[in-house]
Amino acid sequence: MDTGELRERAIRAVRTLDECRGCPRDCGVDRARGDTGFCGTGRFARVASAFPHHGEEDCLRGTRGSGTIFFAGCNLGCVFCQNHDISQGDISQGDISQDPSAGQETTPEELASIMLGLERHGCHNVNLVSPSHVVPQIVEALALAVDFGLTVPVVYNTNAYDSLDSLARMDGLVSIYMPDVKFREPATAERLADAPDYPERMRAAVAEMHRQVGPLEIGPDGVARRGVLVRHLVMPGQGDETAAILHWLADEVSPATYVNLMGQYRPAHRVGPEFPEIDRRPTSEELRAAVAAAQAAGLARLDGVSQGRNEL
Repeated sequence: MDTGELRERAIRAVRTLDECRGCPRDCGVDRARGDTGFCGTGRFARVASAFPHHGEEDCLRGTRGSGTIFFAGCNLGCVFCQNHDISQGDISQGDISQDPSAGQETTPEELASIMLGLERHGCHNVNLVSPSHVVPQIVEALALAVDFGLTVPVVYNTNAYDSLDSLARMDGLVSIYMPDVKFREPATAERLADAPDYPERMRAAVAEMHRQVGPLEIGPDGVARRGVLVRHLVMPGQGDETAAILHWLADEVSPATYVNLMGQYRPAHRVGPEFPEIDRRPTSEELRAAVAAAQAAGLARLDGVSQGRNEL
């Protein structure tokens, strides 16, 4: 901030909205004029909600909560999304802004004010949920928030379908990356999220996140300070993909990777006869197998079902 680099980075980031290629969708639309691509978001980020969240991982929520900002819209089209009203809206219309449940357009000044308000409330961090499609708007707001005194860590809470260019814009601004690593196989990613290149993009993104901030560091108060925290949702019938993802994390990223194995999957959104393979909850055996796979891979920093949470 003192050198002016943050302000210049914000200016450059906003200019990219003229022909948006800020995520792997590479839509190329002119969002600066209000046009929308896959994510359904134009010039301004849409905020669905912002509040101190006490349901995140212990190391994020601490005693005063994680200052969570839920952005509307998404660059994935997961058929099982439990927040589909926020993330996809009436996707058949091709413009989430027409859906009244999809939050409110928020100027950079308003977004900065939300961040500062969460810090004043005592939150341990500012937790940006689904940020991949609004990185320019986030950088623009952070430049203002930091200028007005924002000091708490920034959490980048993402689906991991991020471009390396966008992650470069966040380098030095994000303290904690929290990618939700979903799929290992292109065919699965195409069927369930309309993104056959997800595995390739995810691997590159997580590697870059780790390069920037390293393994998760937790302070003496039990609150995360810096690093990567990986989430993985255990889904029915996908044990082989889960095991492959966990071995990749241990072998190619770091065996010190902090992993939250989440067991709260339930059929939602479009799941039903069209997707019978995921039209059920994961079994207790599948959850235990996920923990065993993580341990076999050499991952020792486990949260979620390994700690008795999200069990059936």
